[in-house]
Amino acid sequence: MRHMKRVGGVAVLATVALTMAACSAGGDGGGGSDAAACAPSDGEVTLTFTSWIPGIEDAVAIWNDANPDIQVEVQTGPSGNAGTYQNFFNQLEAGNAPDLGQIEYDAIPNFRVQDGLEDLAACEEIVAAEDQFVEWTWGQVTLGTESEVYGVPQDSGPMALFYRSDLFEQNGIEVPTTWEEYRAAAVTIRELGGYITNFSQSDINQFAGFVWQGGGEWFGNDGDEWTVELTGDVSTTVADYWQDLIENDLVAVYPPWTDEWNNAYNSGEVWTWNSAVWGANSIASGAPDTAGNWSVAKAPQWEAGQSAAGNWGGSSIAVFKGTDHLYEAAKFALWLNSSEEALTSLNETAAIYPATKAGLELPVLQEGVEFYGGQKIYDVFAEAAGEVNPDFVWGPTMTQTYADVSDGFKAAISGDGTLADALAEGQEKTIAALEAQSIPVAE
Repeated sequence: MRHMKRVGGVAVLATVALTMAACSAGGDGGGGSDAAACAPSDGEVTLTFTSWIPGIEDAVAIWNDANPDIQVEVQTGPSGNAGTYQNFFNQLEAGNAPDLGQIEYDAIPNFRVQDGLEDLAACEEIVAAEDQFVEWTWGQVTLGTESEVYGVPQDSGPMALFYRSDLFEQNGIEVPTTWEEYRAAAVTIRELGGYITNFSQSDINQFAGFVWQGGGEWFGNDGDEWTVELTGDVSTTVADYWQDLIENDLVAVYPPWTDEWNNAYNSGEVWTWNSAVWGANSIASGAPDTAGNWSVAKAPQWEAGQSAAGNWGGSSIAVFKGTDHLYEAAKFALWLNSSEEALTSLNETAAIYPATKAGLELPVLQEGVEFYGGQKIYDVFAEAAGEVNPDFVWGPTMTQTYADVSDGFKAAISGDGTLADALAEGQEKTIAALEAQSIPVAE
């Protein structure tokens, strides 16, 4: 696999924003907020905020204790693509969306196309905070523009390999450093009665991270029209790799974050997980009996000696169109994603990896993690973060693309078609969805 050539991602994203602004239904082309709109409200304010981050209530409680005049009521739900995004779209259509919501970077374009987000550039504190954030994460919420901001970055999701170090050591298996070695280890582990990992049939974000690591790209924009590349060479290679593992019963296929999934990791049936930094919390909470037996290593590479990492996830806190309290919502979003006390709380409860430059130096990130045998796991992710290509472009209909590809992956798991077939069908449906919204697509 090749490293993806830098293509001036900020410039590309700027043209993306222009395309979306022109297509926003009922929008004003610039986000909809002016400076006068970002002014303090009179009297006490109660904000509604929806998120799926574990333990985020703890951070909100810190804010509420310190801000009696601006209280935040937090509601939790499933992850974005598991239902919360659709709820947001339904609420926006009905005119009863919460003031704030958790939105992953790859989904921001969807909400812009629907003209569902307030432009936080109207708030001086937000604009002044740009230098606090890692550059590429700020580009994710501005869509590469110079004058628009559609969320406050919260975290990033560099990927690495979580693995049962005790089982690898006991059985004399070397920790894989390439995907070829990973498959060989999968064969050995299966002979021992286990599975090397679980292939997710629903979190297509993970698969996108594999493509990202390999130098692939799913979308491009030249300022005039979109290119859709779900069936490109890298995507096909990644799909064929995992198809082989599935067909040969070398990976488990439990739906993620279910009791089956947790039990597979907690019992030692599944030995590794290729995941993002936030996955540290998922394993710790889902497999408590394995505490102290896990470690983290760099992700396997497609060629020996390479140093490339994918990214899975990373979220922002956005303010929805129609809020009566833009100033207060923006103030809370900035505090949640930049204050040391909030970031420390989010890391302790959900392994959130901050998007702020100062956040990466938090004392909690410099410590060994007991669940991982005292390993300083964030050192691994810090290295991976520097190996993520910042120029990967998300399309304007990612939630629909993910849903369509997920349907195909589920079918492939049951033997109906292949992962490559699912990508091909996902590409056709994505192009149709773009054209249905009068978004130009390259032939």
